[in-house]
Amino acid sequence: MAKKKRRGERPQSVDLPTVLRVFKESRKPLSQGEIVSMLKLSGKEVHRLRPLIEQLLDGGKLIKLGRGSYGLTERLKLITGKLEIQRSGVGFVIPEDKRRTDIFVSPQHFNGAWHGDRVAVALLPESHGRRPEGRIARVLERGATQLAVRVQRRMGELLLCRPTDPKRGFHLMVKADELVQTLGQDVFDGDILIVEAGEQLDRDLYSATAVSRLGPEGDVGVQESLVKTNYDIPTAFPQPVLDQAATLPEAPDEADMAGREDLRHLDLVTIDGVKARDFDDAVCVQREGEGYRLWVAIADVSHYVHPGTPLDEEALTRANSYYFPQSVCPMFPEALSNGLCSLNPHVDRLCMVVETAFDRHGRYGESRLYPAVMRSKARLTYGQVQRAVLLKEEEERLAIAPVLPMLEVAEELARKINTLRRQRGSLDFDLPEPEILFNLSGETTDIRRRTRHFGHQIIEEFMIAANEAVARFLTEREFPCLYRIHPEPDPGKLAALFKLLQSTSLGPKLDPEQTRTPTAEGVQHLLALAQGTEQEFLVNRLTLRAMMQASYDPQNEGHFGLASDCYCHFTSPIRRYADLVVHRSVKTALQAATWEHPFHSFKKLKQVAEHLSATERVAMEAEREILKRLTVLFLQDKVGAEFTGVVNGMADFGFWVELNEVMAEGLVRLSTLNDDYYAYLPDKQVLLGERTGRAIRLGQEVTVVLTDVQIGRLEVNLELATPVERTVPGRRARQKRRE
Repeated sequence: MAKKKRRGERPQSVDLPTVLRVFKESRKPLSQGEIVSMLKLSGKEVHRLRPLIEQLLDGGKLIKLGRGSYGLTERLKLITGKLEIQRSGVGFVIPEDKRRTDIFVSPQHFNGAWHGDRVAVALLPESHGRRPEGRIARVLERGATQLAVRVQRRMGELLLCRPTDPKRGFHLMVKADELVQTLGQDVFDGDILIVEAGEQLDRDLYSATAVSRLGPEGDVGVQESLVKTNYDIPTAFPQPVLDQAATLPEAPDEADMAGREDLRHLDLVTIDGVKARDFDDAVCVQREGEGYRLWVAIADVSHYVHPGTPLDEEALTRANSYYFPQSVCPMFPEALSNGLCSLNPHVDRLCMVVETAFDRHGRYGESRLYPAVMRSKARLTYGQVQRAVLLKEEEERLAIAPVLPMLEVAEELARKINTLRRQRGSLDFDLPEPEILFNLSGETTDIRRRTRHFGHQIIEEFMIAANEAVARFLTEREFPCLYRIHPEPDPGKLAALFKLLQSTSLGPKLDPEQTRTPTAEGVQHLLALAQGTEQEFLVNRLTLRAMMQASYDPQNEGHFGLASDCYCHFTSPIRRYADLVVHRSVKTALQAATWEHPFHSFKKLKQVAEHLSATERVAMEAEREILKRLTVLFLQDKVGAEFTGVVNGMADFGFWVELNEVMAEGLVRLSTLNDDYYAYLPDKQVLLGERTGRAIRLGQEVTVVLTDVQIGRLEVNLELATPVERTVPGRRARQKRRE
């Protein structure tokens, strides 16, 4: 209870700085009552204290202790962050303070924390060196309250379930009768449920309440739904968002088109995949003297989606669209993404245009940016462009005859731009991408390498050119820009690669200076040097692993992979929020107006960039997981089959093989090799047999047998069909020769 204030004393106002100051001055944990007493708060001020404490708890400044007291996180020597558990079972806390390094946590120190939880971690006394170790002191916030689980077996009136995410290694108990009453249907072993986790019953056992039944785990749609749940991907739009979308027109009217340049006469076309449903970019190329003129028209989403509106807030939260083999979770409702803001053929659409002149060699000239109105002349696919322009198939050429001359000029310009980009050092690893094929029942029939040809490259070159032009435009005018940055490669990994290559046939061709101190400039030369040699696979994979991850940042650091000193994302505002931010900046710059934007400060723009980068990584991880899941399901009836493949990764417990017959990979464990004891030599990227001298190297071709697949652990297990050939004499072989 608050003490009665003395005559003449004035109660202190209560705000965050004041509450923090009280904790720091008290030098001990405090209860709410003690804070009220120390601040001598009036009755009107007391009710404001609780939300402030909650805000400090959410921000990680305070930790809730026993008996209703709170302590300063910094005084408790605790570090707040997110727990990320690896497939091996160990964890790392990623500190919220970016200046700190990741903290290793062994499973016995998880203290009930799950993968994805926001936690407070205490450093262990013996922790020192480059990798500090800690134990979870408290779970501050669950990363997920609803979990996708697999029913393992019925135990009387209870169902024993396990999360479908292999990183969550615990079990949950669900009451079967309550589930049937709630869902109105029975549940079987192998079904996937969405449950709400409850209280802890034992060390790795929790109660749970069923929310919904997705269906049997062998169903592709069920697998997509559980991945969306695992990664907390939003699937439904809030009602205010749908209400705002419903107020938008079906097509732009005359008022929308006022003040815009009219490009409806141009042969602008969209070129996308067969399954694409939203079209946010269109291109047109014309000859101009000995040079060319390129128009890149991008859907003007910013005309309809204004800062601070429900549509904008939801798009910022989602950050990007999420693409799955059979479905998509768009950033905007379909009324925008597939309708009003999609550059559908033969209808008027608002757009932002990047118009650029190129000389006869494909070198950049002057660029102009402006709002316009356009009408796409055709919705083309990459396959159509390949058949008509690249393969010169007469039937396809006749089908797209009205735009064929423009496309042939476009191909000519794209090849010249591509040549110059490669000459400046842009990297292109050209790694195979999987394509999943389904039958009419929705079952996976094949997972194969997606076909890529220069038809894809035409659009890619023009989008890169437009993105660079926009980044230059904003930078020259000193307007805020959400740059797409890609730092130089990890120097340590590059040094290890050059050291490894010294012992190969490429060794004599390497620049000694690059070998001693590898630089980013040497990477392009190395890739070119390895092309067509037996080391090409090794060089490409290890160079790729040395690459840093691209991200968004208001500070320009250049884009290493594209060899671009100024780059941003502008060309996909339907599916990337970063592009929408850049569109708004461009419009402000064009109007020569003062920069007014909800992210006007550098600090706020930095926070948005970090959110967008983090959400992009979630989308990539979700995409990888659904591919892995569908691969495991596809291979279930192929156990015992023989495949050929290439070794594409290795560790001290085995090596991974990328299969040729199906776009999948699996693990060959060293425990399955019975001809020798193999040692992993990471500096040489080789597994070497101690007795026989047999070696398993990155890029080596092997024949394997599929022995087992596990959907619960997302594992594809292989064994060598034939032993590898001896490439390095073993110790015993050398000894025998000496004798």
